[in-house]
Amino acid sequence: MSEINNKDSIKILVSGDSISKGIIYDETKSRYIVLQENYVDTISTKIKGSIKNISKFGSTITRGISKLEKHIGKENPDIVLIEYGGNDCAFNWDEVADNPDVDHLPQTEIRLFETALHETIELLKNTKITPVLMTLPPLNAEKYLEWVSKNNPLTRGNILKWLGNVAEIYYWQERYSYAINKVAEETHTRIIDIRSAFLQSPDFTKYICKDGMHPNRKGQKLIADKVFDYIKTSYDFLLIEKPSTI
Repeated sequence: MSEINNKDSIKILVSGDSISKGIIYDETKSRYIVLQENYVDTISTKIKGSIKNISKFGSTITRGISKLEKHIGKENPDIVLIEYGGNDCAFNWDEVADNPDVDHLPQTEIRLFETALHETIELLKNTKITPVLMTLPPLNAEKYLEWVSKNNPLTRGNILKWLGNVAEIYYWQERYSYAINKVAEETHTRIIDIRSAFLQSPDFTKYICKDGMHPNRKGQKLIADKVFDYIKTSYDFLLIEKPSTI
C-alpha cells in the first residue's frame, strides 16, 4: 500500500461482468446498450492515472479471472477492482422451466465461487497488486422473474414451482454477495460495499433496469459515487480536484 501512496498516478484494472462493462437495458431501443456514463468511465475522468476495463457481458468469475491473468503481466496494474457474482449465481432458467422437479445448479457453485476469489486475491497479493472486491447490487426479484420467464405464464409457474417463492431469487443472489464479504474478511482484502448503497434507498428498485438485475443509469451513477467515495478515503492523492475542507 505504501508503494501505491508514493506514486503520482496509478494503473487500475477492472475485472467484472456486465455491471462493470456498463451494460443497461434501454427501454426506448428495447435492447441492451453500453452506457457511456458508466461508473468506470465516470471515475476515470476524476482521478490521476489510467483505468483499463476488461469486464465482459455474461462473464462468470472463472472466465473473468482467466482473462485477468492474461492482462496482469501486460498491464502491470497497481490495483485490480474485482466485480463478479451476478452471472455465477444464475441458473439456466429454460432448463428449470422444462424440469421443475429436479435439482439444478448455478453457473458457479458458491464454494467454487469463494475458492476462485481466494485464489485470485492470493495471486494479486503475491505479485504486489492490491485487490479490491465489490459486493453485488440487489435484484428486483419480481422483475427478474418476469424477465427470465419471458412473461410466459407456464414458464413462470414452473420456475416458481422449483423456487418455492419469488423471494428465493433475491435471497439466493444475496448469498453470493455475502460470500464476497466473507472472503474479504478472511483475506483482509479491501471491499466496496455497493449493495449497501442501493439498500439505503427506501426503494432500491428505481436504480434497477426492467430486467430486474442490471443497474440503470441512476444505478450506475450510484456505483460511481460509492467507488469515488472509496478513492477519496483510501487514495485521495489521486483526485484531480481535491474536495474542499471548508
